[in-house]
Amino acid sequence: MSKIDEVKAGVAAGKTKVVPGLVQEALNEGQAATAILEAMVEAMGVVGDKFSSGEIFVPEMLVAGKAMQKGVEVLKPVLAGEGSVSLGKCIIGTVAGDLHDIGKNLVALMIGSAGFDVIDLGVDVTKEKFIETIKANPDVKVVACSALLTTTMPAMKETVEAIKASGLTGFKVLVGGAPITPEFASSIGADAYARDAGGAAVKAKELV
Repeated sequence: MSKIDEVKAGVAAGKTKVVPGLVQEALNEGQAATAILEAMVEAMGVVGDKFSSGEIFVPEMLVAGKAMQKGVEVLKPVLAGEGSVSLGKCIIGTVAGDLHDIGKNLVALMIGSAGFDVIDLGVDVTKEKFIETIKANPDVKVVACSALLTTTMPAMKETVEAIKASGLTGFKVLVGGAPITPEFASSIGADAYARDAGGAAVKAKELV
């Protein structure tokens, strides 16, 4: 098993104590930091799929996310040294009336690991707050809105419509969450939809 595969397996199994050491060993072996990061993102993609199919539950998913975070901490100085260019800013938040943050936190972690500077607005974020933050960060590239309840889907619709009507440009709107479908995303005018955290990171990179 190659070191990169060990890193992948470690993240998937949520081995927070082991992953940083494995990442360091992979670096010492001469593996590129970007390749190690890709492997961890892939591992989280697998974890996301297992979560979606009901094989694993939120705790396992969070532990895997934590393991990846620990691995990313080891990579950060190396990636900075390699001059890995930031892909830009991503503003993320759970829409008004929705207090769920587990999925949103995982997405923020994945998008951050993919090379974005993440501005996390937290939960229960009003459309005004989203717009205010976009105005304060004119260089933002992606605005990600999350909703976990069917009852907050209208709030997501209002948020996306308000952002689109604000006249602000230069960024794409990405939406996701348990009740959200690609059809709903396009019906409210979002630029893209992501099914899970791994998908969100991939989609965000595609959007820029």
